[in-house]
Amino acid sequence: MKKLILLLAVFATFTFAASAQEIADNAIGLRLGDSDGFGAEISYQRALGDNNRLEADLGWRSGNGFDGFKLTGLYQWVWQLDGNFNWYAGAGGGVGSYSFDNNAFDDETFFFVAGDIGIEYNFDIPLLLSLDFRPELGFGDFRDDLDFDIALGIRYQF
Repeated sequence: MKKLILLLAVFATFTFAASAQEIADNAIGLRLGDSDGFGAEISYQRALGDNNRLEADLGWRSGNGFDGFKLTGLYQWVWQLDGNFNWYAGAGGGVGSYSFDNNAFDDETFFFVAGDIGIEYNFDIPLLLSLDFRPELGFGDFRDDLDFDIALGIRYQF
Protein backbone atom coordinates (compact mmCIF):
# COMPACT_ATOMS: atom_id res chain seq x y z
CA MET A 1 0.00 0.00 0.00
CA LYS A 2 2.83 2.41 0.85
CA LYS A 3 4.44 1.75 -2.55
CA LEU A 4 1.17 2.52 -4.32
CA ILE A 5 0.77 5.83 -2.46
CA LEU A 6 4.39 6.73 -3.18
CA LEU A 7 3.94 5.86 -6.86
CA LEU A 8 0.78 7.99 -7.09
CA ALA A 9 2.53 10.91 -5.37
CA VAL A 10 5.46 10.73 -7.81
CA PHE A 11 3.07 10.49 -10.78
CA ALA A 12 1.05 13.51 -9.55
CA THR A 13 4.23 15.54 -9.04
CA PHE A 14 5.44 14.89 -12.58
CA THR A 15 1.97 15.61 -13.99
CA PHE A 16 1.75 18.99 -12.24
CA ALA A 17 5.34 19.88 -13.13
CA ALA A 18 4.78 19.05 -16.79
CA SER A 19 1.62 21.16 -17.05
CA ALA A 20 2.70 24.00 -14.77
CA GLN A 21 3.92 26.16 -17.62
CA GLU A 22 2.82 26.59 -21.19
CA ILE A 23 4.32 28.92 -23.74
CA ALA A 24 2.56 29.54 -27.02
CA ASP A 25 3.80 27.81 -30.16
CA ASN A 26 3.84 31.18 -31.95
CA ALA A 27 3.40 34.81 -30.94
CA ILE A 28 3.54 37.92 -33.14
CA GLY A 29 3.20 41.57 -32.25
CA LEU A 30 5.08 44.73 -31.40
CA ARG A 31 8.01 45.44 -29.12
CA LEU A 32 7.75 49.11 -28.14
CA GLY A 33 11.00 50.57 -26.87
CA ASP A 34 13.82 52.84 -27.85
CA SER A 35 16.94 51.06 -28.95
CA ASP A 36 19.20 53.83 -30.22
CA GLY A 37 16.46 55.49 -32.24
CA PHE A 38 14.71 52.44 -33.74
CA GLY A 39 11.60 52.61 -31.53
CA ALA A 40 8.92 50.03 -32.36
CA GLU A 41 9.88 46.62 -33.72
CA ILE A 42 7.83 43.82 -35.25
CA SER A 43 8.40 40.82 -32.99
CA TYR A 44 7.89 37.08 -33.61
CA GLN A 45 8.39 34.26 -31.10
CA ARG A 46 8.55 30.54 -31.94
CA ALA A 47 8.53 27.88 -29.21
CA LEU A 48 11.24 25.23 -29.49
CA GLY A 49 10.20 23.18 -26.47
CA ASP A 50 8.33 23.45 -23.19
CA ASN A 51 10.56 26.20 -21.80
CA ASN A 52 12.64 27.69 -24.63
CA ARG A 53 11.94 29.71 -27.76
CA LEU A 54 13.41 31.86 -30.50
CA GLU A 55 12.56 35.53 -30.89
CA ALA A 56 13.14 37.59 -34.03
CA ASP A 57 12.61 41.37 -34.06
CA LEU A 58 12.73 43.76 -37.01
CA GLY A 59 12.97 47.48 -36.40
CA TRP A 60 13.14 50.17 -39.03
CA ARG A 61 13.28 53.93 -39.00
CA SER A 62 12.98 56.53 -41.70
CA GLY A 63 13.71 60.04 -40.56
CA ASN A 64 14.74 63.39 -41.89
CA GLY A 65 18.02 62.61 -43.65
CA PHE A 66 18.44 58.94 -42.72
CA ASP A 67 16.98 55.45 -43.07
CA GLY A 68 17.83 52.42 -40.99
CA PHE A 69 16.90 48.90 -40.02
CA LYS A 70 17.89 46.46 -37.28
CA LEU A 71 17.28 42.69 -37.21
CA THR A 72 17.66 40.88 -33.88
CA GLY A 73 17.59 37.15 -33.10
CA LEU A 74 17.47 35.77 -29.55
CA TYR A 75 17.33 32.34 -27.91
CA GLN A 76 15.30 32.51 -24.69
CA TRP A 77 14.70 30.27 -21.68
CA VAL A 78 11.32 30.71 -19.93
CA TRP A 79 10.50 29.94 -16.29
CA GLN A 80 7.18 30.21 -14.48
CA LEU A 81 6.98 32.71 -11.63
CA ASP A 82 3.41 32.48 -10.38
CA GLY A 83 0.16 31.67 -12.15
CA ASN A 84 0.30 33.28 -15.57
CA PHE A 85 3.52 35.22 -14.87
CA ASN A 86 6.75 33.99 -16.47
CA TRP A 87 10.25 35.37 -16.52
CA TYR A 88 12.78 34.76 -19.24
CA ALA A 89 16.41 35.31 -20.12
CA GLY A 90 18.26 34.90 -23.37
CA ALA A 91 21.15 35.79 -25.62
CA GLY A 92 21.65 36.47 -29.30
CA GLY A 93 22.70 39.13 -31.72
CA GLY A 94 21.89 40.85 -34.94
CA VAL A 95 22.73 43.14 -37.80
CA GLY A 96 21.63 46.62 -38.76
CA SER A 97 22.32 49.42 -41.19
CA TYR A 98 22.05 53.19 -41.35
CA SER A 99 21.92 55.13 -44.62
CA PHE A 100 22.35 58.92 -44.54
CA ASP A 101 21.20 61.38 -47.22
CA ASN A 102 23.91 63.95 -46.51
CA ASN A 103 27.68 63.59 -46.52
CA ALA A 104 28.12 64.37 -42.82
CA PHE A 105 28.14 60.63 -41.99
CA ASP A 106 29.09 57.56 -44.00
CA ASP A 107 26.56 54.78 -44.45
CA GLU A 108 27.09 52.09 -41.84
CA THR A 109 26.39 48.39 -41.42
CA PHE A 110 26.90 47.14 -37.90
CA PHE A 111 26.71 43.91 -35.92
CA PHE A 112 25.85 43.47 -32.25
CA VAL A 113 25.53 40.89 -29.50
CA ALA A 114 22.63 41.13 -27.09
CA GLY A 115 21.35 39.77 -23.82
CA ASP A 116 17.73 39.77 -22.74
CA ILE A 117 15.90 39.46 -19.43
CA GLY A 118 12.23 40.13 -18.83
CA ILE A 119 8.88 39.30 -17.29
CA GLU A 120 5.66 38.44 -19.13
CA TYR A 121 2.00 37.87 -18.36
CA ASN A 122 0.10 35.27 -20.35
CA PHE A 123 -3.61 36.19 -20.37
CA ASP A 124 -6.37 33.57 -20.66
CA ILE A 125 -7.14 35.11 -24.06
CA PRO A 126 -4.39 34.88 -26.73
CA LEU A 127 -2.61 38.02 -25.48
CA LEU A 128 0.93 38.20 -24.08
CA LEU A 129 2.32 41.34 -22.42
CA SER A 130 6.00 41.59 -21.56
CA LEU A 131 8.53 44.05 -20.20
CA ASP A 132 12.17 43.36 -20.94
CA PHE A 133 15.65 44.79 -20.64
CA ARG A 134 18.10 44.20 -23.51
CA PRO A 135 21.73 45.35 -23.35
CA GLU A 136 23.41 45.44 -26.79
CA LEU A 137 27.11 45.71 -27.58
CA GLY A 138 27.60 47.11 -31.09
CA PHE A 139 30.51 46.57 -33.49
CA GLY A 140 30.85 49.21 -36.21
CA ASP A 141 32.07 52.76 -36.69
CA PHE A 142 28.70 54.40 -36.03
CA ARG A 143 27.49 51.94 -33.34
CA ASP A 144 30.48 50.81 -31.33
CA ASP A 145 29.13 51.19 -27.83
CA LEU A 146 26.92 49.56 -25.21
CA ASP A 147 23.22 50.43 -25.48
CA PHE A 148 20.48 49.60 -23.03
CA ASP A 149 16.97 49.01 -24.33
CA ILE A 150 13.84 48.68 -22.19
CA ALA A 151 10.67 47.75 -24.05
CA LEU A 152 7.04 46.74 -23.67
CA GLY A 153 5.94 43.79 -25.80
CA ILE A 154 2.36 43.22 -26.95
CA ARG A 155 1.90 39.94 -28.84
CA TYR A 156 -0.94 37.79 -30.18
CA GLN A 157 -0.43 34.07 -29.44
CA PHE A 158 -1.44 31.31 -31.80
